Amino acid sequence: MDPYPVPVILVHGWNSHPGIWNRLVPLLESASILSSRFDYAGMQDATLPQIALALEQHILSVMDASGYDGKIDIVCHSVGTCAARYLLEVLDGTTRRERVRQLIGIGPPNDGSALAELFHDPRHGPAIIRSLAGTFVPPGFDPSADRIVQDVRPESPFMKRLRSAGTRDDIRYRIIATANPGRLPDFFPWFEGKTWVRAEDGQYRLTFEGDGIVPNSESVLPGTVPEILPAGLSSSRFLPSPDQYCHISQPRNPVVIERVMQHLKGSKSKT
Repeated sequence: MDPYPVPVILVHGWNSHPGIWNRLVPLLESASILSSRFDYAGMQDATLPQIALALEQHILSVMDASGYDGKIDIVCHSVGTCAARYLLEVLDGTTRRERVRQLIGIGPPNDGSALAELFHDPRHGPAIIRSLAGTFVPPGFDPSADRIVQDVRPESPFMKRLRSAGTRDDIRYRIIATANPGRLPDFFPWFEGKTWVRAEDGQYRLTFEGDGIVPNSESVLPGTVPEILPAGLSSSRFLPSPDQYCHISQPRNPVVIERVMQHLKGSKSKT
């Protein structure tokens, strides 16, 4: 059994920042869990492989500074999960120098992002970008110039390398996702509570089985069943409010945070 508590590395998502963990970190401190926030918000023109390399250096510096040499946990939001997986599965997949007990991904586009593809669609793209400007995408957003967006397109070279590498059998993968079972528009008002998804026939449609940005089907990893929150179909389960379950709010959602803490405090090594 690994010693408890296990240190945690926190990785934010695209167009985000380390402040998203401000509600989780005090709980980690109360549980005597050492944590460090990896910040790549300033790497404006970086690709996800470059961010993965920066994450590798961050982990190394944290380990050196703390003197800790055991396994760590990594908690990621959104695209941050893709960067962490690239480090663990592609860059370190054979050597396995990175000793990780579990990787917890919150709302990750593990199979690539339908929305990233739709940004480039001449029919849907302009309207989607206009509706999300200042909320999820920056004002004046040009998807063709954003290297992270290019990397998470489902058929990008990055996503193909990630798929072909496969997951590691020495790491426990946990996926936490959210959905809108109550079909409430306030869940994600910009898409009337729905999420864009690419169907098996290649067509794009809207579904309530997603967090407004990432459909649940994109979060799936082989051998890992996503934990979908809130549990049950009743809209009364949306505590504190429906919009707190959308993609943007996930890292600050108390129910999501509670589930993360349960895993950090209760997980054992995968054998």
